[in-house]
Amino acid sequence: MSLSLDDVKRIAYLARIAIDDIEAAAVLKQLSGIFALIEQMQAVDTAGIEPMSHAQNVVLRLRDDAVTESDQHELFQSVAPQVEAGLYLVPKVIE
Repeated sequence: MSLSLDDVKRIAYLARIAIDDIEAAAVLKQLSGIFALIEQMQAVDTAGIEPMSHAQNVVLRLRDDAVTESDQHELFQSVAPQVEAGLYLVPKVIE
C-alpha cells in the first residue's frame, strides 16, 4: 500500500492534527517505511509454523489454588447501610 502526501494530509485533517508540508513529508516517509515492513513480513512463508503466545519458551509457575483467607463477609456486611440475601443494596442511579 502506498500513500501520497495528500493522503497524509487528509488523515491529519480527520485526526484534527495541524500539519505543514515538511511534517507531512516526514510522516509520509515513516508510514511508507512501516508499510514496507508489513509487506516484507507478509511475504514470509509461515505454513507449518505453530502460533506462539510468547517469543521465548516460557512457562508460568502455578501455585496451588487454596483458600488462605477466612470468610469475613458477615463482618463486612454488618457495617453496610443495606444488605439483603447476602447482597449489598445500593440506590438506583440510572433510570
